[in-house]
Amino acid sequence: MATPVTNVADLRELARRRVPRAFFEYADRGSYDEVTLRENRRAFERLRFRQRVMRNVDRRSLATTVVGQPLSMPLAIAPTGMAGLQYGSGEIHGARAAAKAGIPFCLSTVSICSIEQVRAGTDVPFWFQVYVMRDRGFSRELIQRARAAECSALMVTADLTVQGQRHREIKNGLSVPPKLTLRNLFDIASKPRWVWNVLRAPSRSFGNLDGHIKGADSLTTLAQWIAAQFDPTITWDDLAWIRELWPGKLILKGILDPEDAKLAVAHGVDAIVVSNHGGRQLDGAPASIDVLPYIVDAVAGGTEVLFDSGIASGQDLLKALALGARAGLIGKAFLYGLGANGEAGVTQAIELIRKELSVSMALTGALDATRVSRDILWKG
Repeated sequence: MATPVTNVADLRELARRRVPRAFFEYADRGSYDEVTLRENRRAFERLRFRQRVMRNVDRRSLATTVVGQPLSMPLAIAPTGMAGLQYGSGEIHGARAAAKAGIPFCLSTVSICSIEQVRAGTDVPFWFQVYVMRDRGFSRELIQRARAAECSALMVTADLTVQGQRHREIKNGLSVPPKLTLRNLFDIASKPRWVWNVLRAPSRSFGNLDGHIKGADSLTTLAQWIAAQFDPTITWDDLAWIRELWPGKLILKGILDPEDAKLAVAHGVDAIVVSNHGGRQLDGAPASIDVLPYIVDAVAGGTEVLFDSGIASGQDLLKALALGARAGLIGKAFLYGLGANGEAGVTQAIELIRKELSVSMALTGALDATRVSRDILWKG
């Protein structure tokens, strides 16, 4: 009898067994010595709740809004590269699961399924995340394609103009599309379910980039392509250029310093995402949850504050809400669910987090996810 899945860690273990190592570790690991990756987890564990009793918590509300969009709970799926190589058509499965759950899905620039393929596969508009490329004409085209697909928000990632070295990607010879080598042949052959789903998918390379960027279909590693294409010259002034192209809601992801948060407010973004890129960029940076309250205080309500990097449960999400986040985003947790069981696995991850959030709110005396305060955290 199969062991029941009771938390995101169980989904991670299933994904580890079902996804080829190179792609699982792309989702699972961090940069350099993975100090920040580990600290994201430890920082959540250091936070303690105040248990409250004898309070009527029968009618709890998880509903909220983010950039004007109603959500069934304060959660969104973060943009994650190469989701379609965790499970065939992964981005489409993620978008569908998010739509059914009443939360946003954000598609990455470096997705396997293209903007158009995901839009054709779901009835609900999604968010799109854009990296600013050296070829600004192509960046402009990406934004125009997102507008044509009726994406409901544009997310600009600010913390990946150069890539922090991820040792596992180099050691695993991570390539897109995946190549059969003597090193990985047995690993891939031992996962026929993964092979079948990937072969049936509409794309196995970077769907948004096919035919647009030379070399995008013959990569040795993702890091090499990023080094060649991502633009390290981007500055705050470029937000004005993006605003001219994008009249809708604009979210800036990768804020980890109060001064940068104030600059984001000054430049009129609709929301920021407090994020250390899941420990995948600047190793030695603080845990996102440790920085969150300082950033919330710095922006002083001038923009919505979202949070990612380390949410693996509803309790983690509640701690982020308590420290001032309007909502949280899941990346790794989404990919674990996807790798474990496609759309059903993503749904399972979302619903596990939803239930954990609701139960933990009840036990801390919280009734409304939009009004959770730092008072629910133990200060001893």
